[in-house]
Amino acid sequence: MFEASRLAFDPLIPWTLLWVLVGGAVVLWGVYLWLRGRAWLMRALALSVLALALANPLWIEEQREPLKDIVAVVMDRSESMNFRGRTETAQAAYEALKSQLDADETLELRVAETDPGADGTDMYVALQSALSDAPRERIAGAVMITDGQIHDMPEDPKEAAQIGPVHALVVGGDDEIDRNIEIQSAPSFGIIDNRVEMRVQVNDPVEKTVEVGITINGDPQPPQRIQVGKPEMLSLTLKRRGDNLVVLSVDGIANELTLANNLASARISGVQDRLRVLLVTGEPHAGARVWRDLLKSDPAVDLVHFTILRPPQKSDNVPIEEIALIAFPKPQLFREKLDEFDLVIFDHELRPSVLEEQYLDRVARYVERGGALLIASGPPYPGAYILYNTPLGGVLPGRATGEMVDGKFTPQLTELGKRHSVTATLPTEGWGPWMRYMKMEQGNSEALMQTPDGNPLLLLNRVGQGRVASVMSDQLWLWARGYEGGGPYAELIRRTAHWLMKEPELEEELLELEAGAAPEVKATLHTLSDSPPPIEMRAPDGTTTTSPWTLVSPGHYQANMPAKELGLYIAKSDKLSAVTLRGPTHPREYLDLRATTEKVQPLATATLGGVFKLGADGSPSMPQMRRVGERGNGAGSDWMGLRQRGAYAVRATDSTTLLPGVVGMLLACVFMMLAWRREGR
Repeated sequence: MFEASRLAFDPLIPWTLLWVLVGGAVVLWGVYLWLRGRAWLMRALALSVLALALANPLWIEEQREPLKDIVAVVMDRSESMNFRGRTETAQAAYEALKSQLDADETLELRVAETDPGADGTDMYVALQSALSDAPRERIAGAVMITDGQIHDMPEDPKEAAQIGPVHALVVGGDDEIDRNIEIQSAPSFGIIDNRVEMRVQVNDPVEKTVEVGITINGDPQPPQRIQVGKPEMLSLTLKRRGDNLVVLSVDGIANELTLANNLASARISGVQDRLRVLLVTGEPHAGARVWRDLLKSDPAVDLVHFTILRPPQKSDNVPIEEIALIAFPKPQLFREKLDEFDLVIFDHELRPSVLEEQYLDRVARYVERGGALLIASGPPYPGAYILYNTPLGGVLPGRATGEMVDGKFTPQLTELGKRHSVTATLPTEGWGPWMRYMKMEQGNSEALMQTPDGNPLLLLNRVGQGRVASVMSDQLWLWARGYEGGGPYAELIRRTAHWLMKEPELEEELLELEAGAAPEVKATLHTLSDSPPPIEMRAPDGTTTTSPWTLVSPGHYQANMPAKELGLYIAKSDKLSAVTLRGPTHPREYLDLRATTEKVQPLATATLGGVFKLGADGSPSMPQMRRVGERGNGAGSDWMGLRQRGAYAVRATDSTTLLPGVVGMLLACVFMMLAWRREGR
């Protein structure tokens, strides 16, 4: 504790009013002086004493307690500190600095650390957090112990002037080199069989150009050579719909800090430019508009729809030239354009006079070559001529008997349907009824939906390279109209159509790999098998690990496999395969691992601090610590300074009024009387 005295004022009236009165008095005294008044001195003294009395001067004696100045030390705990002795050197620097600060009893030390689990080094945020409740008049400065790779430096370093000087102790060797590759931008999707481009940058301290290796879903692609140090565009072609894992790699160099950042990956969804769908409705019926509206609602679908309004055998004695109908362009659709469609839908029965067997045979060959066909059955015509008795019957699932069953029933999923990717996710509660269906012999096809008595309603089949599905009822429109609760008609048709067009996510046999933060890879298998073969996974170093599956739910299995190395992992289970890249947990930390002073230098300069390189040998050469004044530079070539703020807390006060109001008024009256006496002579 120490005592100090000071002069203060406690005005009897508000300061604003006091200054107005003082200003008015000065103006009046100036006019009096201009008019050559004889008592100008006495009047000036009277006004001054009056103003001083109103200001109420006090002599204050205080007992003050000095407060410690606050200094913050921020430790970098990010992943980039885990290379070549940086952590050990930083800890040694911290211990040496702490001993110096603890020896100074006028300093209060606050320590903060960056979050080791963050994707980046947020040193400035940690510094602000350490000093958030510290009075600015007590802050002596701050010290950062880091490798210099900081990701949250303020855009305007001058905003940190109040907490300066800020010093940086940079750990890391001067001879560090590292090659890395960065994907700066990549599209989220790309059109299959078309070129997509990615902006990539490779940083290399040795070479001017490097060769970038490319794999797509584990399949090697031709490498491409690019220049280092600036963004370059790489182009590639996606061949598979759905999720595609693109991995870029560059070879390592001698004495490189790490190979972890020599790999970069991006997931690009392969999509088809436009899905072309041909819908042929055999005759007008209540559900025809449901099909059309459902397909037209998808902006990615180009729909070609024909409804047979007047079959050729219809006899109504109307001349052809008076019929305002478009002739069904069978040759153009089924001979010239058929292969251009991704999906063909036959809604209701097609009479032989509408679509001859030669065209149906072309549809069958279209399916065998990889096409997709969906049949929505309607009531057979007299004579039981149905598609199953045409050349198309060879590719259709099951075998229709031609018998229609009328009566109210509620569709339900089969045991297979509860596990199949097309129907497993459909809600099964609250389905509305249908009114009729066509009887069917299932054969070797897969039945996903059935009637309560076991007759199949939705069948799937693979034929050659293509796929076929049959809905053995024309009552789907009841669900669309919400009859007695309706049903998931839109999702059912969408998933069925996407399965027909070989959407990877809807494959009933699907293997997926996912690399997380832990040193392991999670494998997920969707299958119809009750005993899938074990999974085999090959690590980047070529070693193979085998693991059994764990049942999660019917048709859904998982396996967690150790993955200590960073790199590309390839897994197989029977004929299924999948790939994933296990990269750095925090990729931004690995963009550049070299120790640097460039990022922290602007902050140190703006706050009059210094930047000092400590090396990475575990025994840093520390700069001297000095206490410096309120102004001036806070660092030198071999020393760093902390401000002496001189802050204190007042514990007791005693005030004495120097000019009581009554005394001031009496003195003012005395001077005014002397002025009047002078003027009266």
